[in-house]
Amino acid sequence: MYELKKIGLNEKAIIKQLFKEVFTNEPWNDDWSYEAQLDMYIFDLIGQSFSLTYGLYDKDELIGLSMGYIKHWFRGTEYYIDELCIRTDRQGSGAGSFFISQIEKEIGKIGIKKIFLQTDTFAPAYEFYKKRGFIEEEGHVSFSKEV
Repeated sequence: MYELKKIGLNEKAIIKQLFKEVFTNEPWNDDWSYEAQLDMYIFDLIGQSFSLTYGLYDKDELIGLSMGYIKHWFRGTEYYIDELCIRTDRQGSGAGSFFISQIEKEIGKIGIKKIFLQTDTFAPAYEFYKKRGFIEEEGHVSFSKEV
């Protein structure tokens, strides 16, 4: 039914379309109306030598997306996921669980030992990750500052 594929710059148009479709709606409501900014962001995520992007397909249709990068750390190599999404109308169907499990299998084959990601505690994604065995990193905190 579903198929995991490693994707990249050749699929930029459909990546951008799915990303915008998911993240400009509830619960995120991100404003990606400035196309040049969106293009740069997508390129930052998928266009680097250390980028690792997976797509979840249902037949020929992209329904899931994981954009991140490989990070070599003292505890081992990690897959740091910056953005992960499932098309809104496919959420709750098991596609996300399948996607995560397939990503885990694929990265294990290339020696990656850990997935690291961040999400908001108020987002449905928070419970989704917890149910799939992700744990909150003790002592880890995110900081930001407007300049």
